[in-house]
Amino acid sequence: MRRRKKRKIKLRHIMLMLIIFGICKTLIDQSLMLKELNERKRLEEEAITQLEKEIDELNEEIENKDSLSFIEKTAREDLKMVKPREIIYIDRSKDKGLFKFFNR
Repeated sequence: MRRRKKRKIKLRHIMLMLIIFGICKTLIDQSLMLKELNERKRLEEEAITQLEKEIDELNEEIENKDSLSFIEKTAREDLKMVKPREIIYIDRSKDKGLFKFFNR
C-alpha cells in the first residue's frame, strides 16, 4: 500500500514539474516574441516617420513648382543650364585626386 502511495506521489510530482516547466517555457517564448515585435514596431515607426518627411518635402515641392525661383533652380541643377553671358568656372583643386595621377 505504501508503494502505491509513493508511486502516486512521484507521479503527481512529475506531472506538477512538467506543468511548471511548460508554463515557464511558454512565458519565456512569449517574452522573446514580445521583444521581437516591439523592435519590429519601432523600425516600422521609424520608416513611417521617414516617409512622412519625404511626403512633406514632395508636397512643398509641388506647391513651389510654379514659382520662378524653383524653375530656375531646377534648370540650373538638373538641366545644367546657365544664364546668358554667364561664365562657369571649374575649380580643379577639388578634383585634385583625379588629376594627381596625371600631374606626376
